[in-house]
Amino acid sequence: MAFEDKIKELLEKRELAKLGGGQKRIDAQHAKGKLTARERIELLLDEGSFAEFDMFVTHRSHNFGIDKQTFLSDGVITGHGTIDGRVVYVFSQDFTVFGGSLSEAFANKICKVMDQAMKVGAPLIGINDSGGARIQEGVNSLAGYAEIFERNIMASGVIPQISAIFGPCAGGAVYSPALTDFIIMSKGTSNMFVTGPKVVKTVTGEVVTDEELGGAMVHGSKSGVSHFVADDEQEGIMLIRKLISYLPQNNLEDPPLAPNNDPIDRLEDSLNFIIPENPNKPYDVKDVIHAIVDNGEFLEIQRHYAPNIVTGYARFNGMSVGIVANQPNYLAGVLDINASRKAARFVRFCDAFNVPILTLVDVPGFLPGTAQEYGGIIVHGAKLLYAYGEATVPKVTVVLRKAYGGAYCVMSSKHLRGDMNFAWPAAEIAVMGAKGATEILQSRKISEITDPQEREAFILQSETEYKDKFANPYDAAKYGYIDDIIEPRNTRFRVIRALQALSTKKDVMPPKKHSNLPL
Repeated sequence: MAFEDKIKELLEKRELAKLGGGQKRIDAQHAKGKLTARERIELLLDEGSFAEFDMFVTHRSHNFGIDKQTFLSDGVITGHGTIDGRVVYVFSQDFTVFGGSLSEAFANKICKVMDQAMKVGAPLIGINDSGGARIQEGVNSLAGYAEIFERNIMASGVIPQISAIFGPCAGGAVYSPALTDFIIMSKGTSNMFVTGPKVVKTVTGEVVTDEELGGAMVHGSKSGVSHFVADDEQEGIMLIRKLISYLPQNNLEDPPLAPNNDPIDRLEDSLNFIIPENPNKPYDVKDVIHAIVDNGEFLEIQRHYAPNIVTGYARFNGMSVGIVANQPNYLAGVLDINASRKAARFVRFCDAFNVPILTLVDVPGFLPGTAQEYGGIIVHGAKLLYAYGEATVPKVTVVLRKAYGGAYCVMSSKHLRGDMNFAWPAAEIAVMGAKGATEILQSRKISEITDPQEREAFILQSETEYKDKFANPYDAAKYGYIDDIIEPRNTRFRVIRALQALSTKKDVMPPKKHSNLPL
């Protein structure tokens, strides 16, 4: 064969590989409102930056006649490229080839790209759209999943791992995304579940659809499995690009510093009036966040899940910062099981990847009740305090209003190695609110007063005395638990100055194999 013919053969094979399972299946993919594996990569990466690995890999199985049908790339596209000029590694499962099912060769391709990402210290992005294990390959397919899981575990805390679910993801396949740092799902086209609707009906008698069992909003709002719910794949891919902009390449680097044109000393007068006179009246903590961050830009994580706590990324003078904030607009901002888990996971990720943490506190305590106690609120609440106490990144805390009881301790208090702890003038730092405290402290005296008006006057007086002592931040500041009491409108400047001062912070942890997080 002449050299020109060899080149022609190469080009023909490349074009064949790019067709995946063929034009008919590509059309079927588009008819479902889904992009192809290659189209997703093109959208995700900078134009012309994708370098593909293993385009000519095929499966090696002979069981049940599958050897009569082979496709170049074998159902997964792998390689590396750039996002805003920064290197990332990527794999994208191709549903047009055997329904995106995982074979031994398919798994080897993913493992290879994961190993490369670890070697060079670059983020890994996996796009999932698969019918699960390739049944014809039996245990080899299962072994492939387990090899991927092991690499997810080894990469955890070393490189950022992001999973996009843009189609089915069921059975053992769900555990690789679950081991990664962030999961993005798209409405209407993606689902995740360990056992599908047919098995559920057989075992439990429940009749449920794919969407009801494991759709994007189910995992975005009920289970908390998904961190982002996108309206479509295009939005999901743009969210990945946005998320990557806040993260470092690996655990040995700092997050990228972005150009900033928002003055660091910008005063936000609205903050001086945002706290209602009535301490039981809510307000939206996101208004505080948008007012103090660069250009009002905030990327919220798990927006639909446990909305009584807000987590996400923003910038202060170009610095990437993770924000955790109690949300008085929902359940008065209490900490419950879901909020504790959500925030703990976020804090630990920030700590692993050198992202400073700003905590905005307005918390009346932990949610009471048998459902919470039976559900293990003790252990789940401990996760959050453990995450804060373990974190060595710069930690800045601002108490906006209430900080009661154990929840005060948990929310990045000075006692959990908070670096700079500020409070607004209306902050209340106490064991509990005035009403509950009075009922305990003056219970005997109250029971002795028989006249209703006299009793009411005594209770009011006792509550006032308690408020005078604790309905301000000065008692905590007296002991050094609050570093400074700041004017709300000056919060942005004080936070930026604190982060700048803490940029060279070093905290030393005692030597250990690993911690025993209260799971």
